[in-house]
Amino acid sequence: MSGLSLTAFTEKYKKLVEQELKHSISQLAAPEIILDSMHYSLSAGGKRIRPLLTFATMSAFGKDPETGMLPAAAIEMIHTYSLIHDDLPSMDDDDLRRGIPTNHKVYGEAIAILAGDALLTYAFQLVTAMKFDAETKIKVLEIIAKAAGAEGMVGGQVGDIEGEGKNLSKEDLEYIHVHKTGKMLEASILIGAVLAGADKEQMELLTSFAYHLGLAFQIRDDILDVEGDEELIGKPLGSDVHNHKSTYPALLTMDGAKKELTYHLSAAKEKLNQLSLKTGLLEEMTDLVGNRNS
Repeated sequence: MSGLSLTAFTEKYKKLVEQELKHSISQLAAPEIILDSMHYSLSAGGKRIRPLLTFATMSAFGKDPETGMLPAAAIEMIHTYSLIHDDLPSMDDDDLRRGIPTNHKVYGEAIAILAGDALLTYAFQLVTAMKFDAETKIKVLEIIAKAAGAEGMVGGQVGDIEGEGKNLSKEDLEYIHVHKTGKMLEASILIGAVLAGADKEQMELLTSFAYHLGLAFQIRDDILDVEGDEELIGKPLGSDVHNHKSTYPALLTMDGAKKELTYHLSAAKEKLNQLSLKTGLLEEMTDLVGNRNS
């Protein structure tokens, strides 16, 4: 549908989703400080990989990606809320996020918590404003809620906290990564598929694709925390070690982690190859996940 290269596609739809995020926040009748805090973290940068996955999935089905703008923006709001809360002193206690002070360092802990809460709840309001039928809206809401909640991102975050200072097994570490990171990536893909009218087999293949992509994404994060460029990453290297977290390089050695990354990237692309769709953008995004340097 798009007919664009990945670079052009990314530039176009990243700009559009950022415009939507800014516009959506500006519509809220709320205290200025909470709006400023929400906007501060939403506009702090980032690759917008989650909304781009939604758009790329819709494009694979030949659908107009812009019709998925509101749920894509909602996914980015939920991701941003999770980062605000993840940086808090009671969680990872980070001072920097994407090279600038974290939300609670600028607005204080109370406002940062409330800004995260506001982004999470507003995300669901945005989905209800989609120009789709009620059944489709309910499916999208269910996918997002499950991915963000106790069975998804929150459950993974709990596992991450509980696992600090412990020698976790590969299975335990995989649970954390699949749920803390992977489930929201999966939701980004699946909502695009739902909006595009995917059938059961296509949904199953895209779910498997998302599983491998999510693990590859987090393994690459673990690797970057050890040997990445601190300026590009936007926070100090070695934060996982500092926070006593288990990682793939620590568990499998750096060479083992890189082999695991290669396996999941290959498995993800294999699932895409089983789809009779125009998955070029998704394949290129998979390569980008494996090669990204921030």
